[in-house]
Amino acid sequence: MKILIAGAGIGGLTAALALLRRGFQVELLEQADALREIGAGVQISANGMRVLADLGVAEAVLALAARPSHREVRLWNSGQAWVSFDLGAASLERYGQPYVTLYRPDLIAVLEAAVRAADPDCIRLGRKAVGCTQDARGATLHLADGTRVTGDALIGADGIHSAIRATLHGPSTAEFTGCVAWRGVIPAEALPPHLAAPVAANWVGPGRHVVHYPLRGGALVNVVGVVEREDWLEEGWNTPGTHAAMRADFAGWHPDVHTLISAIPQPFLWALKLRQPLPRWTQGRITLLGDACHPTLPFMAQGAVMAIEDGIVLARALQDIADVPDALRAYEAARHERTSRVVQGSAANTRRYHNPILGDPARAAGHVESELAAAPAMERFDWLYRHDATTTPIPRDHP
Repeated sequence: MKILIAGAGIGGLTAALALLRRGFQVELLEQADALREIGAGVQISANGMRVLADLGVAEAVLALAARPSHREVRLWNSGQAWVSFDLGAASLERYGQPYVTLYRPDLIAVLEAAVRAADPDCIRLGRKAVGCTQDARGATLHLADGTRVTGDALIGADGIHSAIRATLHGPSTAEFTGCVAWRGVIPAEALPPHLAAPVAANWVGPGRHVVHYPLRGGALVNVVGVVEREDWLEEGWNTPGTHAAMRADFAGWHPDVHTLISAIPQPFLWALKLRQPLPRWTQGRITLLGDACHPTLPFMAQGAVMAIEDGIVLARALQDIADVPDALRAYEAARHERTSRVVQGSAANTRRYHNPILGDPARAAGHVESELAAAPAMERFDWLYRHDATTTPIPRDHP
């Protein structure tokens, strides 16, 4: 059986590897002429590492990752800190897998190498998807150069601007969420030791928050600052910004935040945009994966992990269920509720991280302790980290 995948991001590469491991023929078509990833960080919690271990790439990932000891919440102005929960030894003990933070290009490189090792001809670069069709026997991907590729199934892993989604469900506009994100990657040697420590920190304040955590074994520090504003319409991740503008967006924040801002070699901005959730992902022999079907705000650090989980569940469904349309519907049924819960939870965290109460010295600490400290945080994340996408049941009876 031949499976076509449009898009060689984290989700598309994971799905390709999972399918190749199960003996499928896979053609992975990517519009770029090389698999370059944005120079930013990604967090892979135990549920994602469980999948990467099953696919045989966990050791390669760990060799390039950092392993934060814990996650902490800090107040925007005072710097007061609370441990949200332990991530190091506690993650291994509780979930059987570590919690790691990675440079996105490193994760892409590990997955690409594993896919090419399994099938050197699997990845086809410079192939931009523009649409698709299908009949009772197969699905056909339409490419920008006029060529067409046919397989037994087609997976749209082509991101928030998915051409496959648009073909299946009609055009829709990616709506601006009212949040703009600053980002940068800093050499750890440029920071004081306490800001280069192996900690995942989340500074929260009225209308904005800042996250930073280590990459590449602590050699780099990833920084993301999210600001609520209505005047940003740029697409893409690579819009250069200025240090002065970033400082202005975080005026009055703790000196540690401004130390981070000053150390970023070049700050970039991007507008956080979302599409309305789809009630259904699958039509016949064509389905969607990752941001193409459940784009989410990055406020639970689960966007990449949900795409990784999608990939393994999709491969398991196609292995277990002979009829392709039935297998794709079963994959969707196994994933829809969980990914929807992540989308909703990520949106809810915007209100927790940016609550105006955080500007009130008399109430800020109480808000953190009731909403963001250890007990409430564990309640919101434990169900995520315990999940095992390599064994979770795939429903045979579904709509």
